[in-house]
Amino acid sequence: MLTYDVRIWGIRARNSKSAPFQLRWRVGPEVHQERFQTKTQADGRRSELMSALRKGQQFDTDTGLPADELREKNSPTWYAHTCEYVVMKWPGAAGKQRASIAESLAVVTAALTDQRKRGAPPADVLRRALQQWAYQCRRDGNGELVNRLALEDPPEEEAGALDWLAKHSMKVSELADATKTRQALTALSLRLDRKPAAENTFRRKRAVFSNALRYAVERGALPGNPLARIDWDPPQTDDEVDFQYVPSPRQAMTLVRGVAEDGLRGEHLEAFFGCLYFAAMRPSEVADLKKSNCRLPDSGWGELLLRGSRPEVGSGWTDDGESYEARALKRRARKTTRPVPIPPVLVGLLREHLERHRTAPDGRLFRAVNGGRVRSTEYTEVWKRARERALTPEEVASPLAEVPYSLRHAGVSLWIRAGVDPTEVARRAGHSPAVLWRFYAKILRGQEHQANALIEAHLGDEVG
Repeated sequence: MLTYDVRIWGIRARNSKSAPFQLRWRVGPEVHQERFQTKTQADGRRSELMSALRKGQQFDTDTGLPADELREKNSPTWYAHTCEYVVMKWPGAAGKQRASIAESLAVVTAALTDQRKRGAPPADVLRRALQQWAYQCRRDGNGELVNRLALEDPPEEEAGALDWLAKHSMKVSELADATKTRQALTALSLRLDRKPAAENTFRRKRAVFSNALRYAVERGALPGNPLARIDWDPPQTDDEVDFQYVPSPRQAMTLVRGVAEDGLRGEHLEAFFGCLYFAAMRPSEVADLKKSNCRLPDSGWGELLLRGSRPEVGSGWTDDGESYEARALKRRARKTTRPVPIPPVLVGLLREHLERHRTAPDGRLFRAVNGGRVRSTEYTEVWKRARERALTPEEVASPLAEVPYSLRHAGVSLWIRAGVDPTEVARRAGHSPAVLWRFYAKILRGQEHQANALIEAHLGDEVG
């Protein structure tokens, strides 16, 4: 029990050759003592206790130690703390969030361990061991969540890396030192190639680090979150989309049509890519699209009522062992829907797709050969071949439309250039207006002349 009821007595001599000086102090009803070989040592220890008392620290009745010393003595290592933290976070986290937590903590844990110490494992081995074994969870025979390494034996290399880390990881209490905390922040701000990470990537990882520190405060391992005291900003990076590599409307149309030339799988995925462009959907949203979500009239515009998402996360991060997870729309409540009007060209693609390929038993429009979610490796390979057919050799060698997600950027860019109100663009794309401005600022700023012309015309009518 901690108390402010403390009295520290003076040093007294003892009839002892090995420790002739004794320091005594009382914490609550309990009397504690330490013996020293020299009076200087005893004076030093008494000064430490008096300093803690003057600072207003409580003392522990059982050990007689000031709160800071008790915290240091009982502090777990950062590695042990983060292993317990991921077990605590696992039940309420989505699969992608679990993977993100593991990725972020692996960076921090490696940064908070002196890699120069003897026997240090290679960085990639340590990172793999943390992400795949220490920071993944499984349920044991009693249904309790535990770290994966508690149930399964890691490969020899990964097991050696974790054994080394358990011995050399710093204590959580050491993070009260701003130097150590800055060390972790610097690691989070860099990619594996040591170049600056994107700002949104850094902020996502910093949030995980901060949450793990708050958990340490909750458990009494730290007196407060040290990040609150640190004035630190990551290196500036440009999060805006590089529009020189976003396909033009002509190129986007050619690419979508080119997908259909890739055999039966290409024909099946043509409308998949059409949704990325004409509806600016995320691949995970297209993967969850069902026939019941579609209003496809014989002519004119239709509508997609988006209800969910199937992000691809890997079987190690899901509760059922599937490589994907059925979730709500990104950053939306579970039952939230998002209606997206779609042009006649996409209506036609979807109607043709349903006529040719029908649906999966659960109503999904797009499926893998075995009936599951279309894997990113599958549609990326189809996309790669479509690029080679649709683009010039110089364009293929460039980052132009390098990934399927480029079609979503192209779709949003088209809406903005067409003069659609930015708020409506953000709603259709499932963005917040702030995110839209951060990523598409160059295009939005380019539309100012249209706004100026409209205002000028209105003013002319009023003045006239």
